[in-house]
Amino acid sequence: MKGRVVLVGGGPGDPDLLTVRAAREIARAEVLLYDALIDPTLLEFAPPACERIDVGKRGDGSSGFPQDQIAELMISRAREGRYVVRLKGGDPFVFGRGGEEMSALAAAGVPFEVVPGITSAIAVPAYAGIPVTDRRFSSSFAVVTGHRGKKPLDDRTDWEGLARSAETLIVLMGTTWLADIVDRVIRGGRDPQTPAAVIERGTGPHHRVVTAPLAELPERVREAGLRAPTVIVIGEVVRCRDALAWYEARPLFGRRVLVTREAEQGRALVGLLRRQGADPVHVPLIVFLPPEDTGPIDRALEKIDRYDWIVFTSANAVHAVAGRLRKLGRSTAELSRTRVACVGPKTEEAARQAGMAVELVPAGPALPSELVQEMSRRADLAAARILFPRAREGREALADGLTESGATVDTVEAYRTVRPEEAGERLRVAVEAGLDAVTLMSPSAVRHLADLLGDLDFRQLGERSVFACIGPTTAAAVMERGVEPRVISEASTTEALVEALELHFGRRNDVVSS
Repeated sequence: MKGRVVLVGGGPGDPDLLTVRAAREIARAEVLLYDALIDPTLLEFAPPACERIDVGKRGDGSSGFPQDQIAELMISRAREGRYVVRLKGGDPFVFGRGGEEMSALAAAGVPFEVVPGITSAIAVPAYAGIPVTDRRFSSSFAVVTGHRGKKPLDDRTDWEGLARSAETLIVLMGTTWLADIVDRVIRGGRDPQTPAAVIERGTGPHHRVVTAPLAELPERVREAGLRAPTVIVIGEVVRCRDALAWYEARPLFGRRVLVTREAEQGRALVGLLRRQGADPVHVPLIVFLPPEDTGPIDRALEKIDRYDWIVFTSANAVHAVAGRLRKLGRSTAELSRTRVACVGPKTEEAARQAGMAVELVPAGPALPSELVQEMSRRADLAAARILFPRAREGREALADGLTESGATVDTVEAYRTVRPEEAGERLRVAVEAGLDAVTLMSPSAVRHLADLLGDLDFRQLGERSVFACIGPTTAAAVMERGVEPRVISEASTTEALVEALELHFGRRNDVVSS
């Protein structure tokens, strides 16, 4: 492919505001040049082999690459025939130097494209409950940079003229010069009592908003300690915030929640938490790997017809079995003579997506005893032959319960769980920064967390933070280590776990189940 550069707007901060086109371009990147305020989650869209280069700089110019060096990087990588994505915060052409960078590419004869992004000028006020226009208050708005830069550039901004024209003024990069800006706007004729707001770290779980009459705004912002990046809004539309401040009303707003689930599976939980206003910290404590010896699972699957039942207690077991069947040149359709039982709706969903005809899913709690009872109601388990593929580290309760009912159970290792090498250091950083809650999705995650922290620190973390467990089996693993989990979701779904967390932080119960 001939080298080219795609200038991509990464949006205002919330990863969910990335456009579909932007995500697609990042996923194609061979080289990714990204700015300082880009959420790290966006970098995960890039392929593993992508060269990632942090070229970000902040408003004070204290860090990052000089602009001419950024241009040189784009040009040189593109001339190597590589697909370069230049990822910028907000929209590239709204005070993002996108025009300068495209001009350099055009002069060098390098092909380029532009993917617009959602600008913070509109998105940040929206998250603060401030519409930039509202026919009751404002039919016009102006977006202006507050970054004064060199003196000749100061004179280009007619603050006094803006004060008399646009009904809503939106100022980006103006934190340092807020007092000067307010003074010039008031001298231009704007009423000192005009409603105004400064929004710090907008669209994120720790955004803060200060509102005040225009003349009082700089002092209020100093008292609150707001720092860049901020968006300043001046105008009658700020009055809407009292009734429309929706984002801070999210049930988990500002809560820092540790997600310990495997990298790929954890993304769904991270997304759910973020949409409820939380600050998810994803530190996977588990990596799923095939068995070191695949012989036992392969031999069982080669003779699958001899089993009356195959029992799945996790989606991972389903994926592992489906994968081994493909390796053997067989398909899940060959399970048609074997009855399939699943614990939990997510396991059932995975089985059906893999082409399996699921016969039984207990409606009650995700407990081994519930599954055994349901299977016994469907058929006499005496002399039944059951295949139970599970993790190497799986528990014996289900197999024991089926055996006690008279069944012959072949428990085979379908996969194993190990800790990622970097998990210890990442966990240490997360714990030291403080956590409101820790989500635990399996007994394996509990074991890995306790092993990394040590029993004493594990118990202390459980006292400081809310341990939130998916299902009673995971909760039992926590209790065995001397900690009483305060949130337990009986349904084995990420949605149920997030709902239980919402109830806990909303109602402050000691233990909440959903």
